Amino acid sequence: MTIMIIQGPHATARSLSAELLSHLQQLARAAGRTLEMCTCGGLREFVARVRAGRSQAVEFMLLDPGELAQQVQAHPEAGLGDALDELATPYIEVHDDSDGALESRDCSHSAPQATIIFNGDLAVSYKIALGIALRQLSSSP
Repeated sequence: MTIMIIQGPHATARSLSAELLSHLQQLARAAGRTLEMCTCGGLREFVARVRAGRSQAVEFMLLDPGELAQQVQAHPEAGLGDALDELATPYIEVHDDSDGALESRDCSHSAPQATIIFNGDLAVSYKIALGIALRQLSSSP
């Protein structure tokens, strides 16, 4: 089964490095899971990837909107809220600073399992989020 990272655009210095992605994939493999990453260039693509997770064999998502957080709040018609409401897959939000956190949702069924913000260090945020996801998946029946 698969854990999916869906990542919005980041400034180059803040993006997920190939080395870190490889390390995260090794951690997932050691736990009997695969880790895939989808990089999105804009809000529409990000929303489409979240929606596509429903039809794939994805058992957990790590959502990193990157620089899209302001767009999400300014354009609710883009459908991210609806996509999260329809998502049966648990997810964790991953951020490198508190300015990127998505606005909290009113519906508890669409709330993230956790929101991880480690200001200035995206790598630590991803490691913590993956650790939580793997622990939850290992304790699921």
